[in-house]
Amino acid sequence: MNALPANPPGESHAVLLDRLGSRSIVFVGLMGAGKTAIGRKVAAMLSLPFIDSDQEIESVSRMTVPELFERYGETEFRALEQRVILRLLENGPQVLSTGGGAFMNAQTRDAIASHGVSVWLKAELDLLMERVSKKQNRPLLKNPDPRAVLERLMGERYPVYATSNVTVPTRDDRKEVIATEVVGALCGHFGIPATMAPGEVRP
Repeated sequence: MNALPANPPGESHAVLLDRLGSRSIVFVGLMGAGKTAIGRKVAAMLSLPFIDSDQEIESVSRMTVPELFERYGETEFRALEQRVILRLLENGPQVLSTGGGAFMNAQTRDAIASHGVSVWLKAELDLLMERVSKKQNRPLLKNPDPRAVLERLMGERYPVYATSNVTVPTRDDRKEVIATEVVGALCGHFGIPATMAPGEVRP
């Protein structure tokens, strides 16, 4: 049996958008995985709006995420995060980048499953350490041993992230390359022949 011919990228994108309908493409993964940077590229490729849930939280609260963590604690922050993401999911189609802990909330996962397609950017520990060490605004890494914190978070969160619709390994490469692989993986998820190399797709 012959394989289906690959569509030109523009045609594949049009079919992908049609399959998405009103659903959002939702990026999940640990801090430093590149959810915002890659999300913006994917949004530009598909001519969709891009929203970062952390930026939206900061906008509605008029406080930064570190300030919210410090003043109200992680539990209250997660409750606010859940409310914001559930509201944002009503506005699809769009590309939505979420905070590292958002997908750990069962209600948030259910909402994403109902109103979106989840994409896990899976990164190795060394890459995450290299990226997060350049930033001082990570509340969960205010610890004498941030590498140990990241290892613990990987152990806790990766099994949950693995339930995402699509998994794309990320690495130290150009954003355009990873974004193209994400779009290819999304096409693969929907059974759309594409010229772009797909990542790992969960049935």
